[in-house]
Amino acid sequence: MRFFNTEGPIRPEDHYNLPPLTRWDLDQVLTLIEQKKYFLLHAPRQTGKTSCLLALMAHLNRDGRYRAVYANLEGAQAWREHLADAMATIVTDIATSAQVWLGDEERPNHAREVLASTAPGSALSVFLSQWCQRSAQPLVLLLDEVDALVGDTLLSLLRQLRAGYPQRPTAFPHTVVLCGVRDLRDYRIQARSEREVITGGSAFNIKAKSLRLGDFNAEETRTLLLEHTQETGQVFTPEALEQVWTLTQGQPWLVNALAYRACFELPAGRDRSQPITRALIDQAKEQMILERVTHLDQLAHQLQEPRVRRVIEPMLAGTALADVADDDIQYLLDLGLLRLQDGALIVANPLYREVLPRMLAFTPQASLPQIAPTWLKADGSLDPKQLLDAFLAFWRQHGEPLLNSAPYHEIAPHLVLMAFLHRVINGGGTLEREYAIGSGRMNLCLRYGAVTLGMELKVWRDGRPDPLAEGLKQLDTYLAGLGLNSGWLLIFDRRAGQPPIEVRTGSEQMTSPGGRGIVLMRA
Repeated sequence: MRFFNTEGPIRPEDHYNLPPLTRWDLDQVLTLIEQKKYFLLHAPRQTGKTSCLLALMAHLNRDGRYRAVYANLEGAQAWREHLADAMATIVTDIATSAQVWLGDEERPNHAREVLASTAPGSALSVFLSQWCQRSAQPLVLLLDEVDALVGDTLLSLLRQLRAGYPQRPTAFPHTVVLCGVRDLRDYRIQARSEREVITGGSAFNIKAKSLRLGDFNAEETRTLLLEHTQETGQVFTPEALEQVWTLTQGQPWLVNALAYRACFELPAGRDRSQPITRALIDQAKEQMILERVTHLDQLAHQLQEPRVRRVIEPMLAGTALADVADDDIQYLLDLGLLRLQDGALIVANPLYREVLPRMLAFTPQASLPQIAPTWLKADGSLDPKQLLDAFLAFWRQHGEPLLNSAPYHEIAPHLVLMAFLHRVINGGGTLEREYAIGSGRMNLCLRYGAVTLGMELKVWRDGRPDPLAEGLKQLDTYLAGLGLNSGWLLIFDRRAGQPPIEVRTGSEQMTSPGGRGIVLMRA
């Protein structure tokens, strides 16, 4: 029986799938190959790049006009900038791939001969030139994980390809496709320091085009999910189909991961006589986040990178990006963390939108002391008044040290509050977040049983006026969207020279411009 794939390239006999060659403009790709072009394919991780390259290789080899070989260069990354070892790994991996995919038993011996007699800086070009001269058909080389290479290794690879380019197709590959996460439009070569540029765009100025492999659209997402229904008879409710699309916006790994967990891991989903419901999809999402599955754990790791932090921190705080470099923004677009919508920079999908702040709140949450659930009534329902008192007491006692535990200091109050609220819901409710660049706020919606509580967070910084008036207006709009007549406004005073937290923390009742009852907390 086939299943949803979350590990590596697809195997049509094992996995539900969309035919890889339908996911990009095959006519355009074949035209570039016919024209002997060298070009790029890029997309975020786990979106199907390798599957597309393998399918293209099979298509070209079936056609018979070319000999196509796929090779993954990631093994050379371990050598960093040790050029001789890295280039030997690249040449060996390409030769081994030719043996595997084409049955070319001569190629590994050929690679060893070249490596034994040729300097590292020209070994690849000599190997490819001799191979093409001995081949009766033009060679199409599909190189994956190219942007895993760094420094001199990447620079040497690109310059050897550029040097041999005029000799194609009789004495060098007819076409080379370089594949990776990043577009690398100008192929700036980075050394160990993230901003130390070794060379500019001249290293690979022979590329004809950069192609991006996109996410699934809504119809493709639905088509993939219904492969399961066709195979097993188990249906997805319309609400479940819509929720998968809403949460993922078609990110291929997320679509497959949610569906796999709902259909193959959750006990209710394994009963093929029962439909896959929205509740099962939401349960699958929550488990994935709590378990920090590999894909989401990679996002957590990337959040520690300075160039990621420079963009994500102000986005979560609702402040402007100020002097963030274009390349930092492009990096997050290439990673698939963010996307542009009508010219505005937003988180790529609602699931990532939830994951980013939750991952950042992990350390403060783990640092929280034991807290008695005084906010619960005898029947287990949530008491908002008791929750308010519990948070104020918690903040007075623990706010200062916990602020120092937050990984992003500019949004430390946001992260500590979210850590506290996750202790509150503890699997019995949900916490929804809303944030955007330039909004100046973060909105939270806590749902626990019959209680829905809307909150807005503002930070008062040096040189800025009291955000109270603006916050009341913004909270009115947020509460109206939730259909609520009351809510909380939290203003965290981060100005220098303020009294201790335990002194300045307090609350009062207010009325918003729209006539809603507001609990104002200053901390």
